[in-house]
Amino acid sequence: MNKLSDILKLLNEQRGFDFSGYRRSMLERRIQKRIYATKKKNSKGYLEYLANNHNELDNLIDVFTINVSSFYRNSMTFEFISRLTFPEMISTKTKKNDNTIRIWSAGCSFGEEPYSIAISLNEYLKKEDTIFDVNIFATDIDKKALARASKGVYSFENIKNVKLGTFNKYFTKKEDQFNLISEIKNMVQFSFYDLLDSNNTAPPNSIFGGFDIILCRNVLIYLEPEYQKTIFNKLYKSLNKNGYLVLGEAEVPIENYKNKFSRVNNCCKIFRKNG
Repeated sequence: MNKLSDILKLLNEQRGFDFSGYRRSMLERRIQKRIYATKKKNSKGYLEYLANNHNELDNLIDVFTINVSSFYRNSMTFEFISRLTFPEMISTKTKKNDNTIRIWSAGCSFGEEPYSIAISLNEYLKKEDTIFDVNIFATDIDKKALARASKGVYSFENIKNVKLGTFNKYFTKKEDQFNLISEIKNMVQFSFYDLLDSNNTAPPNSIFGGFDIILCRNVLIYLEPEYQKTIFNKLYKSLNKNGYLVLGEAEVPIENYKNKFSRVNNCCKIFRKNG
């Protein structure tokens, strides 16, 4: 697709989105969907249409930022965090008289991931009868997804992995929608942030980073290796000493960062920062 660079340039100029670091094959497949949808013959015709119909810019961005998410996606990961990561983390903090917990969900989509971690942490802290100052930051480049996430309203498809006891405690049903209770919604701060932003190592609203856990799942697989390096550098710098990095099932630290993280188990992609 010889017009790909021109399409990406137009998106950057008109909407401020830089998708140049995304895998070319993925971008081409998703542009092709919009070519079919707009009944254009080829990428040249689509580029001309795009330049003259600015609403289509938003349609293309929506296609590029397809959000696939659900509560407790890869449930074993959340089970491991609840049973082993939280106890270890809380024990270390208690010994240091540190009563703060800071978590970052990078690429949070419609909010299922940060809300899942919020519910899990809330359950653990109540079980242990302990109080911590919890700050969960959730970021994405899709502003529509962020707006929807902040409402905390979901369909059955989104919550189908939620156990009945958890559902009864944290959701209310209204017609065919399921609303998350305010106690959990208030634990999460949603904000726009581009992981390829060269000006900030961590989300600006987090002020200084310093995270105990970062979840960056199924984001890196869409990016070219050189851009993955940029993101791993951010994740490494933003994590506290011995902090945890949670990746997607198809992701591992890239070459330059393999020695900077240690995998903590064999069942899911959770890594601890070395030093």
